[in-house]
Amino acid sequence: MHKIKITLNNEKRLVDIEPHEILLDVLREKLGVKSPKCGCDRGDCGSCSVLLNGKSVRSCLILAVEVDGQEIVTVEGISKDGLSKVQESMIDNNAFQCGFCAPGVIISATELLNNNPHPTREEIKEALSGNLCRCTGYLPILEAVENATKEGNNE
Repeated sequence: MHKIKITLNNEKRLVDIEPHEILLDVLREKLGVKSPKCGCDRGDCGSCSVLLNGKSVRSCLILAVEVDGQEIVTVEGISKDGLSKVQESMIDNNAFQCGFCAPGVIISATELLNNNPHPTREEIKEALSGNLCRCTGYLPILEAVENATKEGNNE
């Protein structure tokens, strides 16, 4: 057993882990954060995405011990004080159907807009290219991100 300290959604947390545990399982099973999901278990679908020190990563590919002392933000953290503009725009554009991919898409879009408040459609496509949606298709998702940028607030 190993104890790690992380900042999760702006809260300091201590958690006991086994050296082989992946971050996704620790977040979901030990810390109660349910937005990152296990879709493919090999980093292909993006549904397990979280922000690690501001960068989108696949939590199914990272050992929990590797994030000791680092900052993790999930959709729960992004929406802690209410929905972000990206989330509101996703709802307004009816961008999701089943919602399984939604947290990963929100994480990728948030990272993009934090670094590039006015991306082109091609830049949005590139940023979301690692997120698979099996239901809705990508056009409403792309339009939602574009609309979030037009409103001028990318929180």
